[in-house]
Amino acid sequence: MNKRSLIKTLAGGLLAFGLGAVTAVAHAADAGAPDQLIRQLSVEVIEAVKADKAIQAGDTSKISALVEAKIVPHVNFQHMTSSAVGRFWRQATPEQQTQLQAEFKTLLMRTYAGALTQVKDQQVAMKPLRAPADATDVVVKTEIRGSGDPIQLDYRLEKTDAGWKIYDVSVLNIWLADQYRNSFAQEIGANGIDGLIKALADKNKKAMIVPAKKPTA
Repeated sequence: MNKRSLIKTLAGGLLAFGLGAVTAVAHAADAGAPDQLIRQLSVEVIEAVKADKAIQAGDTSKISALVEAKIVPHVNFQHMTSSAVGRFWRQATPEQQTQLQAEFKTLLMRTYAGALTQVKDQQVAMKPLRAPADATDVVVKTEIRGSGDPIQLDYRLEKTDAGWKIYDVSVLNIWLADQYRNSFAQEIGANGIDGLIKALADKNKKAMIVPAKKPTA
């Protein structure tokens, strides 16, 4: 996989290799710290993948269950969706906002689930968190290390009443929200907000179609 394809896979799939494996090189942190959350998620996901041969083989139901259990509770999809939609978010009705969030979440999680099966021997080094103790919005920096050049993978997290939540991901300084904002704006400009909802829904439906197996000779 070339670097451009990897960037698209990582950004589109939210965390992809970033939650694949972890090397603890950062300072010790309490369980409620944002960098500790990223580390904990990484460890739990890679252990689950290694322990389940069905997931390694691409079992979509098990992969989806793992994503829902381990990743989804720690992502603020409303914030992520509103950032990706940009200024048009305020123009959307509450119903449209709900539909946009649901379709965008499905798109991201489905892409991430597919990328998860590609996780092999990559490791993620946690960089020291540079933020005030009372910060409520931080960037956690990590670095993917494998056979090729290291790849920078960062996370934006916000502190909520329910704990720290991820709301954006950056691969080589390209933030996920920025990656989608231009294409979303173009779709809305051409077909309106309902057009974007339909485009996302169609993409998700298409991804659900599994090609029929060819009969064996």
